[in-house]
Amino acid sequence: MNSIPNPVVPPYVAGHRLLEGKSVLITAAAGGGIGYAAARRAAEEGCRALMISDIHDVRLAAAVEQLRQETGLQAVYGQRCDVSVESDVQALVAAAEQQLSGVDVLINNAGLGGTRRVVDMSDAEWSRVLDITLTGTFRMTRAMLPAMQERRRGVIVNNASVLGWRAQKEQAHYAAAKAGVMALTRCSALEAAEFGVRINAVAPSIALHEFLRKAAPQELLQQLAAREAFGRAAEVWEVANVMMFLASDYASYMAGEVIAVSSQQA
Repeated sequence: MNSIPNPVVPPYVAGHRLLEGKSVLITAAAGGGIGYAAARRAAEEGCRALMISDIHDVRLAAAVEQLRQETGLQAVYGQRCDVSVESDVQALVAAAEQQLSGVDVLINNAGLGGTRRVVDMSDAEWSRVLDITLTGTFRMTRAMLPAMQERRRGVIVNNASVLGWRAQKEQAHYAAAKAGVMALTRCSALEAAEFGVRINAVAPSIALHEFLRKAAPQELLQQLAAREAFGRAAEVWEVANVMMFLASDYASYMAGEVIAVSSQQA
């Protein structure tokens, strides 16, 4: 375990116009998690228009208004979407294409976790995590690629996890889904590259936010944070920063890569 006393969180990084002139669509971005942090960062990085989705209507409306107030970007839109429902996915992409005058960047953030030992896990629990986390990412990618490929430009950034590489008890369903997201990223990136479209992913270790605090025991979260080289969990905006890099033209020669946003010790 790391014994760094009182680990220091670095100051919030100012925007550098990395997404100037681009439009951005982000799934599961209401609330205080990585999705909302990515939406705020996209606005701060100069995107011209932004659409976020979520399954909670009230929370979604509040997030849209909060983004407008915090960033000054008024071209922020919300669309309800459950990525496990194909009609919702198609409606979201259609709405984003229309309201954003074409989507330049898609960030697939929607996912679902849980804690259960394999011996106690039901088919329903296994299937739900994979349907949202892996198949939801597939559905969004499949729906978005035709328009991007026709324009011969565009970027997709997927949210994976270090659990796609590393083992942790009671996380078999989530780890399997995130490993699938990594494989989907690599394979779809080769197909999309033929049309000038880039697909990459980030793989966070532990990034603390309100949903994670509610879903996992505090003792476990402290143990996981202590394993990190900096002796702390990532801030959600630190993960979002790497998403912004992958979405920007600075990552123009990257395809099918999965970048670990983690300081876990070897």
